[in-house]
Parts: sequence; structure tokens; C-alpha cells
Amino acid sequence: IAPESAKPAFAGQEVSMPVEIMNCSRATRRGIQLVVPGRGGKRKHVDYIPAGKAARVTLRFPAKQRGEHRISTFRLTSIYPLGFVRVSKKFASSQTYLVYPKPSGDPRLPMYRARSPHSRPQTELGEGDDFAGVRAYVPGESQRHIDWRAVARGQPLMTKQFAAEAEGSVHLDFSALHFHGAEERLSQLALWVIEAERVRRPYSLRLPNTDIAPAVGEAHFHRCLRALSLFPGEEGA
Repeated sequence: IAPESAKPAFAGQEVSMPVEIMNCSRATRRGIQLVVPGRGGKRKHVDYIPAGKAARVTLRFPAKQRGEHRISTFRLTSIYPLGFVRVSKKFASSQTYLVYPKPSGDPRLPMYRARSPHSRPQTELGEGDDFAGVRAYVPGESQRHIDWRAVARGQPLMTKQFAAEAEGSVHLDFSALHFHGAEERLSQLALWVIEAERVRRPYSLRLPNTDIAPAVGEAHFHRCLRALSLFPGEEGA
């Protein structure tokens, strides 16, 4: 059994792990089934593997919790040729796979501008910035730029947006979110990472003991999601 690296999946989705099954014997092996015990996935069936050959299959199972998970064993079974007697063998493994937090929350990007770990926060913009309109208020943001006059007229919470903020990069900060639970914060940050990448807007990420500078692109995308996945907490494996 030779498992290959699985691509990261989001919690609630499905992990797909390619595995190569090698037949090192001199006889054809038939009626083979492969499964990862305890993962809730279905058995993968292989009709036969000729002597000295290999078959490549893809095991699929639910991505239940964020974090890095380790597969300790694979189980290979066969019911051929009798059809009702099952022969089973376990193979030890140290293969791991990564599950990102389940994206959820408000998809609208926050108004935080990127900053370095050594600079002062720039969440709130100065009076000199050009007014660029309003947008819906995102829970967890500073309330300094809420359009309170509109609220007094019975309109929903709206945030004043300024040109410097509209054109700059997005700063995603764990500590700036006012959710009660860490998992809710991680899910919101994961959604914002996806949205910022989708619109190709540079974004930074700050977690306790972790600062990732503003950037955009696939490597940056997965670096941020990996940091969210490995955040210490109850869901980590």
C-alpha cells in the first residue's frame, strides 16, 4: 500500500486520497477492497490486480474537523474466490491530511487596512481620506464610521467607506472579531480569505503568534488557510 498526499479539504467536504495497491506476488489477486478504518468512507473495490502490477484508487471520506489528521492504518480485504469468507490485512501508515475550517459568516470583506506587526492599527481611517460611499456594516468592525444619521432615519447599519480603504489591501485580524467562540472566528476568516482571493485583493492575516503579510495568489491562499487550520483549539486532531 502506497498512499499519496491528499489535497486539503474544507470541513464538511470530502477528502480524496490516492492510494496505489501493489501486487508483489506471482498470482493475480481478485475481489480486493480497501478502506480507511474509522473515517466513515466507503470501501474502494478493485476487481483484480495482475501479478507484479499495481492498481491506483482514490479513497474518499468526510472531512469532519479542521486540523491536521493522521491515518494510522489502511485495511485491505478480499472475498475471492469463495465469496463469503473475508480475508483482511491491516497496513500501518503515517500519512497525514489537512482540513481547513468550514467557511461561514458574512462574505463582505472588512474595512481593515493591512498593517505590519510593528505599526499602529489602521482599522479606523483619518478625516483626510476621501469619502467613497457606504456599504453594509460587518459585525465585528469598528463602529466609528457607521452612518448614524441613516440609522436615525430607520435605515440598516451602514459603514462609510473611504478611498484609501477601498483601494488598499484587506487586514484579517482574529482579535478584531467580536464572536464568542474561536471556531466561529476561524470560519469567518476562512470565508474572507476565499473572498479576498476571489476578487484578487491583497490580504494579510493576523492570529495570536502569527502574522502573514499582505499578498495574493495560490501559495498565499493556502498558507493562510493552513494557519487557520492549525490554530490551537478543540477541533484540532
